[in-house]
Amino acid sequence: AALAHQSFCSLELARSLPALSRDALDELDFGVVKVDREGDIEIYNRYEQELGQLTEADVRGKNFFGEVAVCTNNALFRGLFKAGIAANSLNHLFPYTFTYRMSPTPVRVHLYRDQATSTNWILVKRV
Repeated sequence: AALAHQSFCSLELARSLPALSRDALDELDFGVVKVDREGDIEIYNRYEQELGQLTEADVRGKNFFGEVAVCTNNALFRGLFKAGIAANSLNHLFPYTFTYRMSPTPVRVHLYRDQATSTNWILVKRV
């Protein structure tokens, strides 16, 4: 259980995400999905493209929860995101299993909102 609170992305790294170049985001060893307040995708890094088997061109502008990763459109995943956006505070780590368009894939998810830049990040690492 203690491990559940330890992220694959340090808070320092999470805080730096808005300032990282596109190439730097692609170098990370976990998925980075930048979304707007509604969950519409703005950035979908290389790791996430390989995990989701979709290109950034396929997903840009689409809703992460409703169109791209439909298995996340639920009270747990989307609910945590919406609550965090409403509170303007989101830093939540939890285990999850992606099942949409792929065989069940266990991952760890880190939902993060950078208050300084008002940007929202869905970070994903295959377990």
